[in-house]
Amino acid sequence: MAETEMTFWDHLDALRKVIFRVLAVMAVLGIAAFIAMPTIFDKVIMAPCSGSFVTYRLFNDLASSFGASDLATDSTFTVDIVSIELASQLFIHLSAACWAALIVGFPVIIYMLWGFVAPALYDHEKRGITRAFIFGNIMFYLGVAVGYFLVFPLALRFLADYRLSDAIRPIVSLDSYMDNFFTLLLMMGAVFELPLLAWLLGKMGILTRGFFGRYRRHAIVALLIVAALITPTGDPFTLFIVFIPIYALWEMSARLVPVDKPEEP
Repeated sequence: MAETEMTFWDHLDALRKVIFRVLAVMAVLGIAAFIAMPTIFDKVIMAPCSGSFVTYRLFNDLASSFGASDLATDSTFTVDIVSIELASQLFIHLSAACWAALIVGFPVIIYMLWGFVAPALYDHEKRGITRAFIFGNIMFYLGVAVGYFLVFPLALRFLADYRLSDAIRPIVSLDSYMDNFFTLLLMMGAVFELPLLAWLLGKMGILTRGFFGRYRRHAIVALLIVAALITPTGDPFTLFIVFIPIYALWEMSARLVPVDKPEEP
């Protein structure tokens, strides 16, 4: 615990300083992201709109290796993005810079907030939270990477190629594209925090490993449905590719919770 007791106003002043530092970090990262956003937009955000994207090339190679031509993506595959509202590009520029600053600066921001809370905790509590902090950040960025390289490109490819009628020309608005892009990436980042949530619930005595064993078959069915909703493609190979990392999270969660205690006679 802290060596000296702090008054309410001392805590308030310390919190004010932390918030100021967080805003300063967000401002610096936001300005840097705003300046670099044209390059980030072309090279990263818009990359899945082209048939040369790394995921599509990988699927083409896999399709050639296994003779599954229906999985291949035409090298000329493109998604046309249009700006409908007059101020859309300006607002997207600003919002994308803020999101990029938040994603890049997330560990720094959490570390600063942790520095405010840490003096009130015991040493063993600090060690547990430190491990959770490191593990949570790794899993968050891993989830964002899976969302960017796997989930979003597959969903984009399916939705862009879907045709209700040949008379409808598929053109995607900039706002719609960006909403789906950030939603899927952040959703996958949140999904990959499930092992951390399971670990915390296990530490609290709410979850045990027996739960995962009893409901494994139910979980497989549920996770297959989730994978189908995330990537509603018609081929089982794509569904399986998305299902693997989600199911791996389930098994990882099972390994992070304590084993059931034997019942006393």
